[in-house]
Amino acid sequence: MEMLLVLIPIAVVLRLAGANPAAVFLVSAAAIIPLAGFMGRATEELARHAGPGIGGLLNVTFGNATELIIAFAAMQAGLMDVVKASLTGSVIGNLLLVLGLSMLAGGMKWKEQKFSIRAAGTYNSLMVIALIGMTIPALFFYAGGSEQARQNASVGVSVLLLAVYALAMVFSLHTHKHIFNPLADDKEAPAGWSRQKAILVLAGSAVVVGLLSEILVGSVEQAARSLGLSDLFVGVVIVAVIGNAAEHGVAVTVAMRDKMDLSFAIATGSSAQVALFVAPLLVLAGLAIGRPMDLFFEVFELAAMGLAVAAVIMVSQDGESNWFEGSLLLSVYLMMGIVFYFHP
Repeated sequence: MEMLLVLIPIAVVLRLAGANPAAVFLVSAAAIIPLAGFMGRATEELARHAGPGIGGLLNVTFGNATELIIAFAAMQAGLMDVVKASLTGSVIGNLLLVLGLSMLAGGMKWKEQKFSIRAAGTYNSLMVIALIGMTIPALFFYAGGSEQARQNASVGVSVLLLAVYALAMVFSLHTHKHIFNPLADDKEAPAGWSRQKAILVLAGSAVVVGLLSEILVGSVEQAARSLGLSDLFVGVVIVAVIGNAAEHGVAVTVAMRDKMDLSFAIATGSSAQVALFVAPLLVLAGLAIGRPMDLFFEVFELAAMGLAVAAVIMVSQDGESNWFEGSLLLSVYLMMGIVFYFHP
C-alpha cells in the first residue's frame, strides 16, 4: 500500500504538464488510497488516547478542511452550483455511502456491532436542525422573497448555524464528553504512536489529500464535460466522493475493526460539520470576497438530504448495526445517484 505514495509527485507532474484528464484523475485517486490508510491509523491512535468521540471529531475536521478548500476555490471561480451540489453530496454521501459501507463491511466480519444510542441521537438531532436551517431560505424564496432578501436571510441563518455548531462542540467535548467517549476511561493496550506523532501524521496527510483533491476536481470536471454529465451530478456525486475519500476509507477501516462508535462518529459527524460549519462559513466567506452565496438549495437536493437523515435515524435507533442495514443505506444512496445522473 505504501508503494502507492510514489504516485503523489507523479500526479502533480501530470497536472503541471497538462496531461490527459483521465490519466490525472486515475493517478491522483490511487495516490489518495495510502493517505487514507495513514489517516485511519492516526485517527485510531488518537481515539485510544482521547476516546472515539474526539478521535472522530479530529478526523472529520481534517477531512472537511479538504472539502472547504475545494469549495472555496470553486466559489472564487464563480461555480456556485457546483459548490452547493458538493455540499449536498457530502451530507448524503457521508450519511448513506460512508455509513452504509461501514455497516456492510463491519457486518460482514462481525455479526452485530454496537454504538452509543445517546451519541447517535445527538448527531441525528444536529442533522435535523441543520436541515431546517438549509430549508428555511428555500421556503422563504418560494414564498415570494426577493433574491437580496434571500441572501440576507441566508447570512442570518448561517450565523445561527455556526452558533449551534459551537454549542455542539462544548456539549460533546466538555459538559457531556462521557457520552461521546465511552472508551476514554477503559484500560486498553498502549497506543503504538504517541499523541504528537498521530496528530502530525493526520495533519500532514490531510494537507496532501487537499492538494490531490484539487488536482482531482480539476481533472474530473473536464472528463465529466466530455461525458455530458451535469454540474449537479458532478458536484453531488463525483466532487463530494473525491473530496471525502480519505474519511470514507477511515470509517470503513475502523468499522472492520469493530469500532462502530468511531465509524458512526466519523460518518454522521462529518455530515453535521458540513451542514453546520462548512456551508455557513462559505456563505460568510463569499460575502467577504465579493462572491455572495446563499443557502438556497434545489427542492430535490433538500429532499435528498431529508430522506438521508430519515434513513440514518431509522437504522440507528437501537444502537446496533449489521450488514443488512448497511446494504439498505447503500441502496438509498444508489437510488439518489441514479436520479441525480438523469437530472438536467
